[in-house]
Amino acid sequence: MDDTAHVEFSRRLGDLDDIRPYMTAGRKMRYAYYELFDAGNVDEEGKVIDPNSPKAQFIQGNALFHVDSSFNPRRASFSLLRAYELPPPGHGGNTDFADSRTAFDELPETLKSELLQNDYAAAHCMAHSRKQGAPEFFKDLEVDNQPMHLHKIAQVHEPSDRMNLYVAAHAHHVVGVDKEKSDALLKQLLDHTTQEKYRVSVAWDNPGDMIIWDNTCVLHRAGGGTFAGKFKRDLRRTTVHDSSSTAWGLNEKGKDTRPGFSLGATNDVKL
Repeated sequence: MDDTAHVEFSRRLGDLDDIRPYMTAGRKMRYAYYELFDAGNVDEEGKVIDPNSPKAQFIQGNALFHVDSSFNPRRASFSLLRAYELPPPGHGGNTDFADSRTAFDELPETLKSELLQNDYAAAHCMAHSRKQGAPEFFKDLEVDNQPMHLHKIAQVHEPSDRMNLYVAAHAHHVVGVDKEKSDALLKQLLDHTTQEKYRVSVAWDNPGDMIIWDNTCVLHRAGGGTFAGKFKRDLRRTTVHDSSSTAWGLNEKGKDTRPGFSLGATNDVKL
């Protein structure tokens, strides 16, 4: 499967997100399609990036458990991640997943009742996860001033009719809750959801391999390894907009302003 087939196949699953919010002046496109997201460790020339480079710091947030596009007013459903070039075997680079529906089922009953009774929503922000991933690099970034969008924490996953914990590293705070309680609650929920018993780690074996998952019931993260700074891990992703009744969360439906956060600029793209 090449880039064209990747994009065309993805379009069969729904409307696609694109990289326009993350474009900065003078940025060179590696791909012919705006719908392809760069999920690898290579630069614009296709060379392995230095682990200490700005781009390497920027993508450290990908190593935290998250769901794609929760920081947008309209969240993502499916992500389709394809291997273009991989490190040699034994150098890591897996992608890890966590089951947030089973995590909800197995919450302590008191916590489950609190979530359902209070109907909490979290404010999601891409800059928040970036700063968590590389706190020293982003030490001067004021996350509170960045755009955020709201999605309920406990909600029904409509395709399966099961309850789901919609939490992620992008979740900055719980709306209407003081900071101390908010921070503690988000940490508790994320720690619970990403326990080893809810996780699976998928190894990339061959170029052309593709993983498809549903962001509305699964978290993921980029796995580490000894490939960093030595070997290419060139992965490319398409992302499908969610079409469920909770796709827009508590945000204004149809007003699709997507907050971009990229090196050198923050951009809001209105469609």
